[in-house]
Amino acid sequence: MNWNQLISNKRLGQEDRHPMRHDDRSEFKRDGDRLIYSAPFRRLQNKTQVFPLPGSVFVHNRLTHSLEVSSLGKSLGDDVARLLIEKHPELRGTLFEEIGTIVQTAGLAHDMGNPPFGHSGEKAIQTYFTEDEGSILKDKVSPDFWNDITHFEGNANAFRLLTHRFAGRRSGGFVMTYATLASVVKYPYASSVAGKHGKFGFFSSEAPIYQKIADELGIFRKSKLGEPLNYARHPLVYLMEAADDICYEIMDIEDSHKLRILSYEETADLLLGFFDKPTQTSIRQRMDQEGVTDVNEKIVYMRACAVGILESECVKTFVEHEEEILNGTFQGSLIENIAYPQRMAYKRCAEVAYKKIYRSKPVLDVELSGYKIMQTLMQRLVKAAVYPEKFHSKQLIDRFSSQYEIRSDDLQTRIMAVLDYISGMTDVYALDIYQKINGISLPII
Repeated sequence: MNWNQLISNKRLGQEDRHPMRHDDRSEFKRDGDRLIYSAPFRRLQNKTQVFPLPGSVFVHNRLTHSLEVSSLGKSLGDDVARLLIEKHPELRGTLFEEIGTIVQTAGLAHDMGNPPFGHSGEKAIQTYFTEDEGSILKDKVSPDFWNDITHFEGNANAFRLLTHRFAGRRSGGFVMTYATLASVVKYPYASSVAGKHGKFGFFSSEAPIYQKIADELGIFRKSKLGEPLNYARHPLVYLMEAADDICYEIMDIEDSHKLRILSYEETADLLLGFFDKPTQTSIRQRMDQEGVTDVNEKIVYMRACAVGILESECVKTFVEHEEEILNGTFQGSLIENIAYPQRMAYKRCAEVAYKKIYRSKPVLDVELSGYKIMQTLMQRLVKAAVYPEKFHSKQLIDRFSSQYEIRSDDLQTRIMAVLDYISGMTDVYALDIYQKINGISLPII
């Protein structure tokens, strides 16, 4: 793969159009602006990241997480661009200089396809078809579609949201640039080759779109003709993924301290673990010199230091492994390939997070409640899509807005309309619909 082909500002659905511009924004900056002003992006403010949505203590939700990933992605992309332009002077003055903006936009978009209640929401959708009454649909849909819905994945759903031509739209999705769209797809292969981890990059309905983008950008294809699509990653995916990895792991540690799941001593030990002893001492001395005495502010200071060194190490790793990344032979993520001390410190954070944070009572309570809400919505709404002629089905179908193809003659299209509708809900809206269809609450007029 080569950078000049990989960084294309051609727009999906407007390949032959050259609209008049009234400002100096680049096409990649326009991508980001389209996302920020969109309803799906705004809805991220009311979707669970890890912890319950804010009570008296404000912790991260999907929106604040996405903004932080976007900001860190910009830093990663800008630093990589600067170093690689020194290495390859011929890239100066080309679109390559804008990779920071592309990664920044990919960071905004990466979680837009996630359903309510985080990973428990994903699991509720998957298990409805594998363990619940939805299992009877296996013989009524195509094998590819069955693979898609039984592995339902927020990453693939984000690509669908960005590219799919929903009812009422004249063009596909957000009409984003090819480079931005490719930078969002962390798992560039079909659901049929997802394997045990269950991750994949695009539903079968959007597979031709990804193939078109990948072929245009010269992304290396691993599968043979006739086999399910399987591509190497677009190089900028590694930077977006690194921003995501750093933000969710380090910010979850900070949130856990705010919620008193981790003590100050435990949190400080994890965050300072990215540095050798002399540097740890230096960080503590700087806090004292700058008058940082509040324990929460100390954690913020140490968190900023940890994010800074991880960003630097990921940039260094990307530049050192540029050739492998462009050849499609690079193994693992950037975080998994950074220098040993920081890699081990990150691993320790991940281990503590799994044991003490992700299995904590507040998180488990959200997962249990969210799973039940999502399971009920799937049971009621998919049943309505399968049997649209029934009286109650018609009532439920009337709740769908016109953008969802719930009245299609095709069963798969109707089922996908239900998944589009449910996955686009916020946590609060999903709870509201759950209560209404179960007769728990009545609308106040």
